[in-house]
Amino acid sequence: MVTATQDASNSAALIASLNASSSLSNNSGSATATQDQFLTMLTAQLRNQDPLNPMDNAQITSQMAQLSTVSGINQLNITLQALSNSMAMAQSVSASNMIGHGVLVPGSGINLASGQALGGVSLAQPADSLSVTIHDAAGNTVRTLQLGAQDSGVVSFAWDGKTDTGATAKDGSYSFTAQALLTGNKTAAATLAFGMVNAVTPGVQGATLNIGQLGEFALSDVQQIL
Repeated sequence: MVTATQDASNSAALIASLNASSSLSNNSGSATATQDQFLTMLTAQLRNQDPLNPMDNAQITSQMAQLSTVSGINQLNITLQALSNSMAMAQSVSASNMIGHGVLVPGSGINLASGQALGGVSLAQPADSLSVTIHDAAGNTVRTLQLGAQDSGVVSFAWDGKTDTGATAKDGSYSFTAQALLTGNKTAAATLAFGMVNAVTPGVQGATLNIGQLGEFALSDVQQIL
C-alpha cells in the first residue's frame, strides 16, 4: 500500500516532470496531455493511499494549484511564440519595402563606379574632426577626405573618384578606414559600407537582406537607409 511519504515523493516527481514538459511544449495538445497525466497520477494516489494516514486537503489543493500554474505557463509560452511569429512576419513585410534602396551596413569596402562612391562612419560620440582614408587593393592611400566636426551617430560621405594628386581613380573596389578625434584623442569610429538591397528573406530570427556583393545582413545591421 502507498504511504503518505511515497505520495508526496511521487507528487514532487510529477510536478518536476510537468515543469520540464511545459518549458519544451509549444502546443495546446501537450498541455492537455500533461494535465491528463497529472490527474491520472493523483487519482491513483487517492485510491491507493493509506486509510490510516490519508493525504490531507491542503496537500491535494497544493498539487492542483501547481498544475494550474504549469498550465498557465504553458499557455503563456504558446501565446508568446505566436506573437513572436507574427512580429517576425510583420518585420519581413516591412523590410520588403527596402528592396531597391541603398543602405549602410558594417563593412570597410567602397565601390567606385562612374566617378561616384558612397560610404559611412558610425560614431559612438561626437568628434572634433573626422577623416576617411581610401586605399587601393595594394593598401596604398588614394584619397583622404576631411569631414570636419561631427555629432555622434551615422555620418555618410561621397567620394568623387579624385585622388590626393587630383587624378581620377579607376572604377573598381577600394577599402577605407576612419579616424575620429575628440579633444585630441582618438574615439571609436566604425566604418560602414554602402550597398543596394536586392532581396529580403523571411526567417524565424527575422528578415535577412541580400545586399549584392556585400552579402546577407540582418535587418538590425542596417545603420542608415539612403
